Formats: sequence, C-alpha cells, structure tokens
Amino acid sequence: MEVTIQLESTDNQLDLFGPADEHLRLLRQSLGVQITARQDKLIVGGNDKDIEKAVDIIDKMQKQLLKRRTLSTADVTAFIRQHDSAGIEGGGTLSVYSGKKIIEPSTKGQLKYIETMLSNDLTFCIGPAGTGKTYLAVAVAASMLKKRQIRRIVLARPAVEAGEKLGFLPGDLQAKVNPYLRPLFDALEDMMDFVQMKKFMELDIIEIIPLAFMRGRTLNEAIIICDEAQNTSALQMLMVLTRLGHGSKMIITGDITQVDLPPGQKSGMVEAIEILRRIKGIGYVELAQKDIVRHQLVQKIVQAYKKRKPEQHSRRDERE
Repeated sequence: MEVTIQLESTDNQLDLFGPADEHLRLLRQSLGVQITARQDKLIVGGNDKDIEKAVDIIDKMQKQLLKRRTLSTADVTAFIRQHDSAGIEGGGTLSVYSGKKIIEPSTKGQLKYIETMLSNDLTFCIGPAGTGKTYLAVAVAASMLKKRQIRRIVLARPAVEAGEKLGFLPGDLQAKVNPYLRPLFDALEDMMDFVQMKKFMELDIIEIIPLAFMRGRTLNEAIIICDEAQNTSALQMLMVLTRLGHGSKMIITGDITQVDLPPGQKSGMVEAIEILRRIKGIGYVELAQKDIVRHQLVQKIVQAYKKRKPEQHSRRDERE
C-alpha cells in the first residue's frame, strides 16, 4: 500500500527532511516504511498500520515547523516514541505559562512519572541523564502554580563539587553556586518567559536555592523539588524531607549512578528510598535508558558506560 502526502510548504522542506534527509531515514528505520520525496509530495509505502503512524508523525513534524520554525532529530524521535508508547497520546499533557510548546510525556516511563507526581505528596525519581527527571518535575510545578493548586515553587540542589573546587570560582557565594542551579533555571525558562520568571522570583513565588538554605523552614502550599539528590548525605536528605508542610508536594530526583560524595559515604537519596519506599502516599519511579529524550547519541553514551563499569570493577578486583 502507498499513501501520498501533500506537503504544506515547500519553503521548509530541508528542515522537514533533516540534514542529508536524516529525519526521513529515522522514520524509515523506526517504522519500517518506504518514504520517497517527489517535489512537493512524500510517498509513503508499507503496511497499513505503519503508514498510518508515519502519516501522523509527518503531520506533527509539519505543524511544529509552521509553529516553531525548528525541527530537530530529537523532536522527530519524540514523535516516534509517542506512537510507540500506547496510551500516551493525549495523556499527561501539562499546561504551563509558556506558549512555546505543549509539555507532554514522550515515553511510558515519563507518563508514569507525571501520574506519580500528581497522585502522591512525595515522589522519588531516579534515572540516567536525559530522561526528563528535572524538566518534568518543573513542568508539573509550573502547571500546578498556574492552576493555583499551590502558592509557590521551591527548587533546590546540593552544591556538591564534581571534581572541581568551588573556592576557586570567581565572585561571591551567589556567583559560586549559580552554576549548580543553572539546570533549574534552564528548565524554568522553558515554562515561562524571562520577565514573568523574574517577577515570580522577586515576589518569592519561585525560589531557586542551594539545599543548605532550606534548613529550619516549613514550606506550606508549595512544590519542593530537590534535584541531583544522589549527592545529599543522610542528614541532608532527612532535613529536606521534613520541610514538607500542609498542602505541599515534594519531588526528589537524581541519578544514583553518578554520586559525587566522598568515597565510602552513602547517598542520602539511596538510603531514603530503602527506608520509605513502602509507605503509602510516597511514589517511586525509575526511568531507564529507553526514556532518554535528548540527542539520540545520549542513549548510546549511557549504554556504553553502563557496559564498561562492570569491566572496570573486575579489573580492580584482580589487582586487589
């Protein structure tokens, strides 16, 4: 069977097809269809089900180009994953302040993550880089703030040095800790424009702080997000967990394979999951390599390092 798709605009064909037709190749490989470009048309061949998927994805690609004027390989991959993950379409969509994009899960794991955050007052999420742990937590927070289900957002991170020495960085304390908090700013900037974000921060509706600044506080009617929590000590994690006030939610995220604590010190996040995992009202989500939605190479990089680690351990054991 073949279906002919009339392209909505010939001006953005290069963006639609991708560099050296990379987007079309990705569709062919992922869906098992044949795609041929002929002037202002695309001819898609294959079985009915695969063609239906391809036509829908190409439609989404064209709509994104018309709306945002950009289309990356990561975007195309996300569209494909939405089809591969049954039940995701139309589910888990989050309404935030930004008109730039619709924020929705790209994988089953991400959908489960959003559902868990919305249905529990405390959620732990672990997973490798690029799975959307921080981004989706901030999206849920922004969505709830917009709906006035909470009054404020508190985003916190431990300022743990990953090989670099904090004292050698120039500037005052705020300048020194800013690089640690930058990923939270980046996620938030995608949810609202800069002027609105600045206004919310000036009014303390949004607070982005190092973890240590949370000590002694009780946070009511708020969403508290503790990011990079694998780098908390047991005492720090207990301190964070006991900040939870009335009408609040807390989301703890981290990658337990990238702990930057001193050798021999157990991650407070790992310990907390072991102790609290079976308590009702506490959600737990583990995102995996298949949930990575960054550049397609990130999945391969994570997999390569995952395979290498056991080899490193075995060599070390042999030396000892």
